[in-house]
Amino acid sequence: PLTLSCPEEAMMSEEIRTARLLLRRVRPMDAGPITAIIQDPRVHRMLARVAPNQTKAQTLAWIARQDAGAARDTDHVRAIELDGELVGVTGANRSDTSSPFEIGYWLAPHAWGKGLMTEAVGALLEWLEQRGERAFVSGHFADNPGSGRVLQKLGFMNAGRNPVFCLGRGEMVDHLYMARIARNA
Repeated sequence: PLTLSCPEEAMMSEEIRTARLLLRRVRPMDAGPITAIIQDPRVHRMLARVAPNQTKAQTLAWIARQDAGAARDTDHVRAIELDGELVGVTGANRSDTSSPFEIGYWLAPHAWGKGLMTEAVGALLEWLEQRGERAFVSGHFADNPGSGRVLQKLGFMNAGRNPVFCLGRGEMVDHLYMARIARNA
C-alpha cells in the first residue's frame, strides 16, 4: 500500500513509499550505482535496451532525458531504494499520451528473491492508476521466468510471444508479452 492518500497527491508526488522501499526520480548522482549494476551480465542480459558496456556518461545522458519525459507524461522512471541504497529501477514509458504505459524494471542481483520488485512495480502501478491510467503492457525474456512471476502476481496476463532484439546479448531472444487492465477500470 502506498502512503499517498488521494489522486491529487499522487499526481504531485515525486516519491512513492511502500513498507520497505522508496521510489524516487532518478538523479545524476545515481549514474555510478546504476551503471555498476547494469554492467553485471545477470542484469543487462535480461534487458532489451541496455548495452553490456554502458558507460557512466551514457547513464547520465539517459538520466538527463527523464525530466522531459515526465513533463510530457510519457516517462515516469523511479530509482528503487532499500534502506537508503539504490537497488534497482522501475519505470513506465510510452510513445505518446494516448498509448498504454510499458512497465519495465530491473534489480541488483543481491536484492533478488525478497519480493522487492513485486512491491516496487505494484506501487508504481498503483500510483499510475491513481492518476487515471488503466492499461499497461510489459514482458520478459522466456529464460527469465522470475520476471514473469512478478508480472503474474501483479495481474498481468499473457498477450503473445515473439523474438525481440536484446542489446545486452546482441541477438534475438524469445520474448513473452503481457498486458494488464487496471482492476478498477
